[in-house]
Amino acid sequence: YVRKQDIKRLKALGVDDSKRLNDAQIMELGKILINEFEYSQVSLNNEKYNELVDKKMNMNEMKAKLHNQVLLNLIKKHPDVKSILMDQFAEEKTYYKYLEGEPEIVKNIKFKTKGESYFPCVAAASVIARYAFLKEKEKLEKQYGMTFPLGANNKVNTFAKEFINKYGLEEFDKLVKKNFANYNEVVTNKLI
Repeated sequence: YVRKQDIKRLKALGVDDSKRLNDAQIMELGKILINEFEYSQVSLNNEKYNELVDKKMNMNEMKAKLHNQVLLNLIKKHPDVKSILMDQFAEEKTYYKYLEGEPEIVKNIKFKTKGESYFPCVAAASVIARYAFLKEKEKLEKQYGMTFPLGANNKVNTFAKEFINKYGLEEFDKLVKKNFANYNEVVTNKLI
């Protein structure tokens, strides 16, 4: 939730599209943003993600439902909000189609492709989302005593094999998106 007078502060902090910031910058900015700005953050763990994929829900539908929930959370606290701005990850018509059947749907959203580059509030939200992701990654690394690599490459495949050998496939399945190519490379193609 960003008020007009907050935009100067976001710019002074160097808030930008999270894809233009490195993880160290995200960790530094994220700590500040979550303490200075009101926000709502919901997450979908990979177990639930896999369950929804099995029910034929695509990633953009999941994102639409999560975005709608976050907006509802904030609008309930700030019913007088003037503008609702969002990065456009799906066509507006498609976005609302994904939400059909939801008990409450936030309307009058201004969608903009690469919204993080245009709207400081969307940039701040992208930083907070990445920050939450990195904090969860840290937590998992501590829990399992392993460094989790990011991306889709041979390093990830090597890690996956080591993780499965140490903790088993059942535990691995709780932490990964099973419809991603690396999963098939490691598990289906029996690289383990």
